[in-house]
Amino acid sequence: MVSVLAVSDETVEFLWSSQVRSLGVDVILGAGDLPFAYLEYLSDQLNAPCVFVPGNHDVDLSGYSNKRSGWMRAGMPAQWPGPTGAVNADGRIVTVAGLRIAGLGGSIRYNTGPNQWSERQQSRRARSLTWRNAWQSRLPSGRAGVDVLLTHSPARGVGDAEDRPHRGFECFTPLIRTLDPTVMIHGHIHPHGRTPLDLEVGRTIVLNTVGFTLMEISPGTPPTIVRRRHGS
Repeated sequence: MVSVLAVSDETVEFLWSSQVRSLGVDVILGAGDLPFAYLEYLSDQLNAPCVFVPGNHDVDLSGYSNKRSGWMRAGMPAQWPGPTGAVNADGRIVTVAGLRIAGLGGSIRYNTGPNQWSERQQSRRARSLTWRNAWQSRLPSGRAGVDVLLTHSPARGVGDAEDRPHRGFECFTPLIRTLDPTVMIHGHIHPHGRTPLDLEVGRTIVLNTVGFTLMEISPGTPPTIVRRRHGS
């Protein structure tokens, strides 16, 4: 079992204090729209790796690459604006703390801000993940599917809202069915004090983790939810 702290959108006072050390987790998953200093603090205090995707209110993190000489962007030295030491899983499949994690950040496009995608653009990014999964599964040490699909926005009709900024992506549902994750973790939809329902797409549990959710994940089985709390 892998112990997971999933966070998104709203900071929680308990977590941004020394009390957080009492939790003890194997990995932190950030689903976007949180101060990067918050993710760094959690990772430092818990001595656990952090994997995240950007939300629509985060800065643009595209185009950065970490070379031996340091961070580069467009062929020029650059300062990485993201959380120090964290793994940006946006558009990637990474393995951290024994979990295979696929990530797609951002929201539906509703203005000219960063980390926003049209349905067609996000569909292309989703297809790239399925191709990456298929290629990795052919490697001697590879396997098909992932344990976690980490996104900022939900899938359309699976925990989203009807106003334009909070509509989910239609392409996420077929992506879930292809990657067959144990759990899809997203944020973006603020529950305003209510506990959102845990939803399902096929065998995948879909969790809105605004605030924080503690869970235990064993690959191939439904996650065990330990505690859920929202910042509002």
